[in-house]
Amino acid sequence: MARLAGVDLPKNKRIEIALTAIYGIGRPLARSICSEAEIDLNLKSDNLNDEQILRLRTAIDAKGKIEGDLRREITLNIKRLIDLGCYRGLRHKKGLPVRGQRTRSNARTRKGPRKTVANKKQVV
Repeated sequence: MARLAGVDLPKNKRIEIALTAIYGIGRPLARSICSEAEIDLNLKSDNLNDEQILRLRTAIDAKGKIEGDLRREITLNIKRLIDLGCYRGLRHKKGLPVRGQRTRSNARTRKGPRKTVANKKQVV
């Protein structure tokens, strides 16, 4: 079982797909990492040898922030917006959609489940 960037890669998957288990790596970045490390995209994650894992590790380190560093940067960016008190920061603080989506009929993902008030009739 290969372990890269503190994440166990899923077993019996193509390396291109297995690399997407690492936070911050999607399909296009996984393809470029494999081409840089000179690894076949169709190779299964179980069949990696130590030398290939080492090449993957160096290619991933050269590409940019992943996993904990990326998560930390994103949370710090959100915290900075909240501290500034700008519109986006206020939306983050209130738990509402940040990027201009409508909230009258949708936005259940951001707002959470519906909150009903006791003894109040629904106006239809």
